[in-house]
Amino acid sequence: MPHSPSVLETDRLVLRAPQRPDFDVIYAMWSDLAVVRHVTGTAFTKEEAWARLLRSAGHWALMGFGYWVVSEKHSGKFVGEVGFGQYKRGIDPAFDEAPEIGWMLTSESQGQGYATEAVRAALQWADTRWPEAEIVCIISPENAASLALARKFSFAESRTTTYKGKPTIVFQREAPPRES
Repeated sequence: MPHSPSVLETDRLVLRAPQRPDFDVIYAMWSDLAVVRHVTGTAFTKEEAWARLLRSAGHWALMGFGYWVVSEKHSGKFVGEVGFGQYKRGIDPAFDEAPEIGWMLTSESQGQGYATEAVRAALQWADTRWPEAEIVCIISPENAASLALARKFSFAESRTTTYKGKPTIVFQREAPPRES
């Protein structure tokens, strides 16, 4: 049975499940080529952004996990999204079953430590929920900021592959050591 979406809070951020009123800010972020250049390479249409929002909500409803909408705690300003998915990408069977973390921040929210703060909160949530899980992520070899963030959280390069015709690095994070 899926879990209700958790609300996570950090010193500066609130992470909560996506809601229908989030569509406009999600569309604005995903249609900003400066933001998506290393992920999709093209700006989302409204239809694609809507499908993204529905996919995020569907993950929570069917899987008990998904992406959180990230906003500043004090102003409520939308910062981006961070969370987990299971996309059946076909990269290999083991990858399809592992929780896949991802993050995306608006242009104006980058470079302020928000990604580090949000990813840390998401991984702490995951370590409690899936204490034995290896978590994966995929990153373009040209995305220096995301490569650095993945390494900051002990993701190690597993292999290089091609996804949707583009070079992609697969990272894995081993389950954290169990406390005795």
